[in-house]
Amino acid sequence: MLRSADLPTHGGRTLAYVYDSGLAEADEIGRHALAMYSSANGLDPTAFPSLLTMENELVGFARELVGVPGAVGSVTSGGTESILLAVQAARDARKVDRPVMVLPSTIHAAFHKAAHYFGVEAVVVDVDRATKKADVDATRAALEEFGDRVVLLAASAPSYAHGVIDPIEAFGALAAERGLRFHVDACIGGWVLPFSPTAPPWDLRVEGVTSLSVDLHKYAYTPKGASLLLHRTPELRRPQFFAYADWPGYTMLNATTQSTKSGGPLAAAWAVVQHIGREGYATLARAALGATNRLAEGIAAMEHLALAADPESTLLSFGVDETLDVFTLSDEMLARGWFVQPQMRFGELPATVHLTVSAATASSVPQFLDDLAAAVNSAVAAGPVVVAPELVAAAQATDPAELDDAAFDGLLELAGLGGGGAVALPERMAPVNALLDVAPPRLREALLVAFLDRLTR
Repeated sequence: MLRSADLPTHGGRTLAYVYDSGLAEADEIGRHALAMYSSANGLDPTAFPSLLTMENELVGFARELVGVPGAVGSVTSGGTESILLAVQAARDARKVDRPVMVLPSTIHAAFHKAAHYFGVEAVVVDVDRATKKADVDATRAALEEFGDRVVLLAASAPSYAHGVIDPIEAFGALAAERGLRFHVDACIGGWVLPFSPTAPPWDLRVEGVTSLSVDLHKYAYTPKGASLLLHRTPELRRPQFFAYADWPGYTMLNATTQSTKSGGPLAAAWAVVQHIGREGYATLARAALGATNRLAEGIAAMEHLALAADPESTLLSFGVDETLDVFTLSDEMLARGWFVQPQMRFGELPATVHLTVSAATASSVPQFLDDLAAAVNSAVAAGPVVVAPELVAAAQATDPAELDDAAFDGLLELAGLGGGGAVALPERMAPVNALLDVAPPRLREALLVAFLDRLTR
């Protein structure tokens, strides 16, 4: 009953948040292992040596896909934790005043979360407007400007927003000549790009790359809660560890940010990876990559739509012309049984629609394109959502730091997200998203935090 309103996690129609191999047997194996190890605790590997064995074997499998012989790794709870640990390790390895990390503007928001948590300033450089790839010259200039304060350089393989791979070799050279750590966020691409015949060099085999994040619960198709953080050498990983003995209890020793952690996701990941195997993943990757390319070709040929960039993995995004908006189009696709993710404008980049393509989506590409064409026609007929000019002006002039709870209640009601202190999701999100789209990022963040706060009271 409670799940009746949830998006479907299987069938390939939810093109964000979930990853579906389409292999029912693999799903069942994962669920069984998850339940079997749900009470096992990964805190102490001497207490549960089976978890240690499975973690080492998962790292070994990944090392053969993306690594070098001496690479080491840890299983984490997800891509964000892997990224947090990469930033924390870089900060602690190079103790400087006011540490800095240099990031492309398209880097995953988890790096900014790490900046907030660990006091590492995020210096953001632009990407090429056409290709959406990180700008090497702008990155070099930032490295020169901040000099010894830089503790980390990072890039994406691929970026979430546009599905393109940053110039990893060029960034690796920049990092190597300066003795910097260079992290590649391959949370999405890490289990797909090894099987892509067209992917440029992107992994630990590239000179200068010192760490890599690869999610198992994405394209390894394991149950949620499993990622890998790989380091080129044990020395590079050592600052990631935390130990504390100066208290009366047990000596705390952690490889990740968690202490107690369920063995379930780790065991499930190990079981699914063992079941599918390298050849199985090659087949699944080819299916997802092929589906992405067919979707890109169909979208590029469709009136009113244009690809934001040429996809290089299993993600793509596209924009629309002035006759419709991405928010109405997303609602129209949901009405036809497809969840696609609207992405709001960023600087000079317009709003887009994002698609995460799984292997299970491959057989439905023709139906998706037919439904997308119908949704475009409906969105054109409806026209773009018009936000009243006075609301746009108010949004641009509002300082969220000066708003109290009553003001947020009023803004949430104005946005169509509730009233009288209560909140609720409307049936169609286009008017809400259109208003959020014209709000500056800090106000958008504050409104959504206020919304989440009220949802969970």
